[in-house]
Amino acid sequence: MSNLAWIFVSAVLVNNFTLSYFLGLCPFFGVSSRLETAFRLGLANIFVMVITSVCAWSLETLVLPHAPYLRLISFIVVIASTVQFVEMVIKKLSPALFKALGIYLPLITTNCGILGLALFQTSRGYGFFEGLVFAVGAGMGMTLALVLMAGLREEAELSDVPKVARGIALNLIIAGMLAMAFQGFAGLFGSAA
Repeated sequence: MSNLAWIFVSAVLVNNFTLSYFLGLCPFFGVSSRLETAFRLGLANIFVMVITSVCAWSLETLVLPHAPYLRLISFIVVIASTVQFVEMVIKKLSPALFKALGIYLPLITTNCGILGLALFQTSRGYGFFEGLVFAVGAGMGMTLALVLMAGLREEAELSDVPKVARGIALNLIIAGMLAMAFQGFAGLFGSAA
């Protein structure tokens, strides 16, 4: 059980996909202007990551030992179809959210964090439950990064920021500071897995 806890904490804090590996930066900068939108995209990311994890484990166990050359393309097909499903569900259940997410919802398909999850999971040899914990942790880590960035960006809008630092310059400064803060977690927990 402690191994599962370590995988989870590592994925959320120590090896945060967005702030440590710099994966998924497009939605990180694009959707993180409002807390509500950032949180909902984070939930969509978690869902896609969990489905991707289950499919990656299944493919790695059943298909890829016999056809390893299909690894990358099979992961891409799984991710693309899962995102299409999520997009249809959000469009049906919450048209306002669908409109707020705009182009960033289909961009989950090309989110390198999702593909990174499948590749990291299989290369680390995670079993089914380890892969699920890794997926939830990685998704929660990406959600945490999105929400933190959105909160800081909303706060910055209300602050008196010099004109030269507004916009993307301030967003990059905030992202850099968040990334440095998350690098501190590696020191707290020893060497990262």
